[in-house]
Amino acid sequence: MRLLHTSDWHLGKTLGRISRHTEQESVLEEICSIADREEANVVLVAGDLFDTYNPDTESVELFYRTLKKLTADGRRAVIAIAGNHDSPDRIEAPDPLARECGIIFIGYPETAVRPFRLAGGLEVTSARPGFLELMHPAWTYPLRILATPYANEVRLRTALSSTDPDAHLRTLLQSFWKDVSEACIDNKGVNISVAHLYVMKKGSPPPEEPEDEKPIGGIGGAQAVFVENFPKCLQYVALGHLHRGHVIANSPCPIAYCGSPLAYSMSEAEQKKCVFIIDVEPSRPAQVREVVLASGKTLYRKKFSGVTAAIAWLEKNRNSLVELTMETDDYLNADQRKSLYDAHDGIVDIIPCLHETKDAGSQQQIPNRLRPIEDLFFDYFLESEGQKPNSELLTLFDEIRGRKQ
Repeated sequence: MRLLHTSDWHLGKTLGRISRHTEQESVLEEICSIADREEANVVLVAGDLFDTYNPDTESVELFYRTLKKLTADGRRAVIAIAGNHDSPDRIEAPDPLARECGIIFIGYPETAVRPFRLAGGLEVTSARPGFLELMHPAWTYPLRILATPYANEVRLRTALSSTDPDAHLRTLLQSFWKDVSEACIDNKGVNISVAHLYVMKKGSPPPEEPEDEKPIGGIGGAQAVFVENFPKCLQYVALGHLHRGHVIANSPCPIAYCGSPLAYSMSEAEQKKCVFIIDVEPSRPAQVREVVLASGKTLYRKKFSGVTAAIAWLEKNRNSLVELTMETDDYLNADQRKSLYDAHDGIVDIIPCLHETKDAGSQQQIPNRLRPIEDLFFDYFLESEGQKPNSELLTLFDEIRGRKQ
């Protein structure tokens, strides 16, 4: 049995003012090609399918078009769960039509997939909340899946009818998974989990969540699920949420984040992106390998001390998205900023970094958090517009702050 694990597509996401739609089209086409080349039987999409609860029309169309292509006309099952960026209702809405194509949507932890059989032989043979069993014409044994879309403690406590108001997310899930496993899972099939969770090793430092990501780990990993909370009967855990692809543990089985297919924040600059291919059969350890994705622009954080040097680099690295830090003696003027933006259409941000002045009492040596907000606004306007704000703008700024003079 061969599975393909992908997650965190974040369709509709931008990086600053820059749309990523064209890159998303390219990388999803690449994932479809990998699924075909590798002859995957099942594709697991582990949440954060969209970037917002209400995605734009072109992102929705790209999503459904890609999933339809991934099914290879119903010969391959696609299982997609909701992440913390997704609307569970939106994810599940097209389920009756999607099932006819071999696509299974799961928006809530308590969702029970309705059993069905397609003409090509793909079949959901049994299901209950948080679990389904799948048969494929190429197999002589079933695939059992513990499916856990994103849920916070309140939603999960309601979904599982828990009466313990102090139960942590990990405690609720461990108990739920244990009950389902004991009732539905044995060693005569392949047993996996697909989940959108914040998972870590107990006692280890909490993993860093991506910039601009809606955090679900809580302070100090308060909502984290520990590796040991997963049932020992599982052979692979396909996770979504963290954007760096990595296997976080190999016991009780490979527990892995495959990461996002594109670098979506500057914290992911120059980060390798991939999908995971999993070969597995009953009662044997899963074999996991990564397939590196080639699509998408590389993200860079670059620092320059002069506009000329910055422009020279930008002209040589056009297929990229760049955060520029400019070390200068004074703020860039409007003409300098324009020349940088004219040289490259992928500049995400230009960050000024002024050299220290010789005057020890200079205001620029005072940390920003200690400076008056009026001074910060003045400096920001000067840096962004290349001129000082006039008295009318300063008066309006005071009015906005509720300090009408």
